[in-house]
Amino acid sequence: MRIIFMGTPDFAVPALQALLKGGHEVVAVYTQPPRAAGRGMALRKSPVHEAAEAAGLEIRVPNDLKSPAEQKRFAALDAEAAVVVAYGLILPKPILNATRRGLFNIHASLLPRWRGAAPINRAIMAGDAESGVCIMRITEGLDEGPVCLMERESIGPDMTAGQLHDALSELGASMIVEALAALESGTLQCLAQDDANATYAAKIKNADTRIDWSLAAKVVHNHIRGLSPYPSAWFEINLGGKRERVKVLDSKLADGNAPAGMLLDDALTVACGEGAVRLTEVQRAGKKPMSADSFLRGIDLPARTVFD
Repeated sequence: MRIIFMGTPDFAVPALQALLKGGHEVVAVYTQPPRAAGRGMALRKSPVHEAAEAAGLEIRVPNDLKSPAEQKRFAALDAEAAVVVAYGLILPKPILNATRRGLFNIHASLLPRWRGAAPINRAIMAGDAESGVCIMRITEGLDEGPVCLMERESIGPDMTAGQLHDALSELGASMIVEALAALESGTLQCLAQDDANATYAAKIKNADTRIDWSLAAKVVHNHIRGLSPYPSAWFEINLGGKRERVKVLDSKLADGNAPAGMLLDDALTVACGEGAVRLTEVQRAGKKPMSADSFLRGIDLPARTVFD
């Protein structure tokens, strides 16, 4: 089929590669413009931009799709359908109507649960036992379109957002190929969502990332793994005479009973409002991720220290 692809982060790259491998003609790739990043703030192309460039595809990086001129350029591609994966721009109605068979989104949740920007993070932070991928026909509402395909993925008790991200990225790539084959053969059936059961995965803000040790250990553990590896949960502590933010990338549930935030042992076990968590991988400001042992070797941190 003649396809337009619209995506930006690394989550979308396997889908683009699967479409090309499946023999589809990707007539253009829309992705976010290069952004300043890193210490030097040099312009950096998105992962989809780099993948499309490597494949020799036409790449378009509009700042938005609101102008009639940009909408006309999109329609002029004369595509049968468009595939959208975490593109990051609003799609106006003229764009939604500009292909012959519609626009299809790869969404990383079991819709209508976790509509919105951060479904992977929010599912783990909420302690969900499963997630999955939906192939959805895009409508004007936020992730409200009819669902054409759905596949489930178990969330293990220690699975991080990064691990779930990778699993769902590959799952979505295989599913979009299946969905387009059904679309082409006329057998694709899309069913309306039950809006009454909808929940929303709000974008992660900085205020969402600080660890609250007063919560139960299971909640703290879910919070840590739901934000790992990015943007990462964190706490503050006095190190070398100054306050320092420490990110937590991995943790395990542990036994313990003490005031919330208190360090219980030399294995970086921290008391919570109920129970405790053992921090197994952390990252100091400006340093690489390290094990708990490596972290503790480099500092003087006596037991009963309280983390903020």
